[in-house]
Amino acid sequence: MSKGSNEEYDYLYKIVLIGDSGVGKSNLLSRFTRNEFSLETKSTIGVEFATRTIQTEGKTIKAQVWDTAGQERYRAITSAYYRGAVGALLVYDIAKQATYKSVERWLTELRENADRNIEIMLVGNKSDLRHLREVSTDEAKEFSEKHKLTFIETSALDSTNVELVFQNILTQIYHLMSRPTHGTIDNGGTDGTGPTPGIIVNVNPNEGNGATSKPNCSC
Repeated sequence: MSKGSNEEYDYLYKIVLIGDSGVGKSNLLSRFTRNEFSLETKSTIGVEFATRTIQTEGKTIKAQVWDTAGQERYRAITSAYYRGAVGALLVYDIAKQATYKSVERWLTELRENADRNIEIMLVGNKSDLRHLREVSTDEAKEFSEKHKLTFIETSALDSTNVELVFQNILTQIYHLMSRPTHGTIDNGGTDGTGPTPGIIVNVNPNEGNGATSKPNCSC
């Protein structure tokens, strides 16, 4: 596989973050790639991306994570950036029902613009605001099972499950792309199998860090 001039890696995977403005996509990106969080984060204009390299099953995988603006006026611009993406995090705010109601629309747009074999994970962000919760975990689980998505709740603020989200989706992509009969995702997935059902990741924020993989980013 391709090698970078400054670092070596076996695979390069493009991941897109999608969802309404204000759900915390930019902070998920910065927490994963730089282990940083900012309360003063401004709305993303257009598209930004950052990279981080991880190890999975003896392979070095470089994740190129794209943060797409959630505002309606940028959607025509960002739709082009679905091309080449092999994974997507569909993010909503657990404390804002309106952002969850938008999930189905975002999912439709994703499946209209991205490869049919793209790995998709539903992410309920801001689990630290559980006292303000408007979207139940069970409701989101039911939606993810119906649409064959993986699901997890995260907090970019306190790092809960952020590392786990990216580790899981990158590993899932690696498994999908490593199948002997799998066509390249850029060709539109010629194996004809369609999206692969994921595994629900059960997370109870009240259990502390028991189900949490804390980031250890040296970026």
